[in-house]
This record gives sequence, structure tokens and C-alpha cells, in this order.
Amino acid sequence: MQRVCFQLQVKPERLTEYRERHAAVWPEMLRALKDTGWNNYSLFVRDDGLLIGYFETESLEAAQEGMARTDVNARWQAEMAQFFVDLEGAPDTGFLQLTEVFNLEEQLAALER
Repeated sequence: MQRVCFQLQVKPERLTEYRERHAAVWPEMLRALKDTGWNNYSLFVRDDGLLIGYFETESLEAAQEGMARTDVNARWQAEMAQFFVDLEGAPDTGFLQLTEVFNLEEQLAALER
């Protein structure tokens, strides 16, 4: 399972609305994410708009391609793009992917081997 962590920057003046939109994501969007392999998906945001996302998937490329084939994703990404600073492409593909440097479970498992 691949763990994906990413960063985006929400426009501070749009942060309240961004939070409201994510308090009640469209049911069709929720199902599409799950069906295309976006598991254990969470978003975290600071008051200055720094957004960190995390999800687990078998393949980032396959998860993104799966969502790209859905109509609901095109509608959602078009609406969400307006919330971000310096975004190149759609939010679900234009994010800055962060590099994992530590995972507790992996290191504990290594100790057991």
C-alpha cells in the first residue's frame, strides 16, 4: 500500500468556505474516491491556508486515472480549483507530493525481523 502525503495552499480569504465545502462533500464524490482507491483519505489545514492531505492507495497513478474518468471529479475539481494559490492543473493532480521520511509501523516491523 502506497502512502501519499501532499501539500496545497488554500487562499486564506477562501478558507471558511473551503472548510464548509468539505464538511459535506457530495455523496457521489465520496463514493468515487473510495471506488478508485483513495483510502484513509484526510485533509488537514492551518489557519493560514496550508493544506496537507494524506491517503493510502495501491497506486497513485491508478487512483488519479480512475478519478479522471469520472464526471463527478471533473465537476468537483473545477469548483475546488478557485480555492488554491499558484495551482497548476486540477487540485487532485497539481499538488506537491511530500516525501515520507519516517513510518513507525515499518520500523517496528523491521525490528521484529
